[in-house]
Amino acid sequence: MPHHTSLIALLCVGFVMAFALGMLAQRLRMSPLVGYLLAGVIVGPFTPGFVADQTLAPQLAEVGVILLMFGVGLHFSLRDLLEVKHVAVPGALVQIAFVTTIGAAFGLWQGWPTMGAVIFGLALSVASTVVVMRALEERRLLDTRRGRIAIGWLVVEDLAMVLALVLLPALAGALGSGEKVGAGGVIGALAWTLVKVATFVAFMLVVGRRLIPRILEHVAGLGSRELFTLCVLAIALGVAFGAAALFDVSFALGAFFAGMLLNESELSHKAAADSLPMRDAFAVLFFVSVGMLFNPSILVDHPLLVVATVAIIVFGNALIGFAVVRLFKLPQLTALTIAASLSQIGEFSFILAGLGLSQKVLPQQGHDLILAGALLSIIANPLLFAWLDRWQKQQQPGVAVTQVLADNSEVPEDMGGHAIVVGYGRVGRELSRLLQDRGVPLVLVESDPDRVEQARNHGLVTVRGNAASEAILKATRPDTAQLAILAIPQALEAGEIIAHFKAINPSISVLARAHSEAEVKHLLDHGADAAVLAERELAYSLADMVMSTPPYRPARAPDPEPRPAG
Repeated sequence: MPHHTSLIALLCVGFVMAFALGMLAQRLRMSPLVGYLLAGVIVGPFTPGFVADQTLAPQLAEVGVILLMFGVGLHFSLRDLLEVKHVAVPGALVQIAFVTTIGAAFGLWQGWPTMGAVIFGLALSVASTVVVMRALEERRLLDTRRGRIAIGWLVVEDLAMVLALVLLPALAGALGSGEKVGAGGVIGALAWTLVKVATFVAFMLVVGRRLIPRILEHVAGLGSRELFTLCVLAIALGVAFGAAALFDVSFALGAFFAGMLLNESELSHKAAADSLPMRDAFAVLFFVSVGMLFNPSILVDHPLLVVATVAIIVFGNALIGFAVVRLFKLPQLTALTIAASLSQIGEFSFILAGLGLSQKVLPQQGHDLILAGALLSIIANPLLFAWLDRWQKQQQPGVAVTQVLADNSEVPEDMGGHAIVVGYGRVGRELSRLLQDRGVPLVLVESDPDRVEQARNHGLVTVRGNAASEAILKATRPDTAQLAILAIPQALEAGEIIAHFKAINPSISVLARAHSEAEVKHLLDHGADAAVLAERELAYSLADMVMSTPPYRPARAPDPEPRPAG
């Protein structure tokens, strides 16, 4: 039996290189996407050393596209879009049209076919949701008006790209068939594609909307975590494949609709959490495979073309975004935030560029320029936000950065002696309710937008974001708090948060939950004052219930057995 296959080699080397370079990018305060793309460049055919299988990489990337689109649908929020539709919808459409026109003109100037030039321009017009979300979360902007406008803007861009991915194969087939096709032929191809899409959408809304949640609820009732996770993946991949095989529409649209319908289920949070590791793994492989297609020699052979591409991405998107927001008479700070958010491109650009290359309508040079522009713009984006931070401090000197960056601080300035609860899952929700009933002043930290809304509807002061972020943690005012309780199940992440709490306020008492003796030790080593082992506490509670029933109730209640420390 061979100990080395091209698939195993691709997975092993790809994941190892992506991890190493992703960690390096994170340390340099850049998006890990830069590291994943560079990992692909290193294992690709254009650099010396190990070369991964060029036939397997695109197939794994296709799975990555399906799971990426499934995740987009799973987190799609029509409510967030409707809140800012008057700015986000026209703004995003004008921005896409403007940048696509500039990019297409650039492509035509290079002598590319019209279809390829349009795809090039379209790929330069859509920002990376991953990069923007991270930048906004670090600055506590997700719940501000400008943050909601930015997210709504991205939702419109994503929907436009989903439509482009559906229509591109039909257009490429009509225009690239080698025969002269008139306007009637192109319109006919598009109309037939839209009919198939409409049929698929109708089927999903009538049948899928009822069937998918019921299947998920039935499997969840079986109590098997493996079957539930498998069910989520089967729905994502099965609907994507069925959409392509039965309705002749793209994998991307099928996966997007599967996620969107699951989003309506009460189990959507569990579905998202259970499928996240698989989605993240294949997303990494997707970015690695994209990097494998990039020829870095274009940076040396055509530096001016690369500079022009980056200029269109950064300045074209930023300037039109700024101008549109100002036309709606919104504050300059909001306009600058939108401009900084839009000045880079990412995952949808890669998907569109890859599809254009596979359909033979986008030249290889255009594909390389898109990848080079994405890499450089993602690297430059944190610098733009850092400039925005400095600009705000100059406008409002003496005010803390985290305070300046939030339009409205969720935590009252006079808050003190309060308890901080990290996480609003099943444990955090029940804990917060009990403490609230007992009159304990609370500040909650939660990153999931739906849970944040639920908490605020219950009257809880809530900071949205990841508590591992220093800015988010400081927003909870730990320096004046008496107690912090970590209700999240991730012990390693909780350990880092505990260390941050103790660094800010050494006198704060910190409690945490654990699921093993090793996790208890880890939490205590990082400064927790106590760690509750969930399974042990459950066993004690059940034993107390058993001993209170008549068959086992002793004549005289024995002294309670002391529970182990920690």
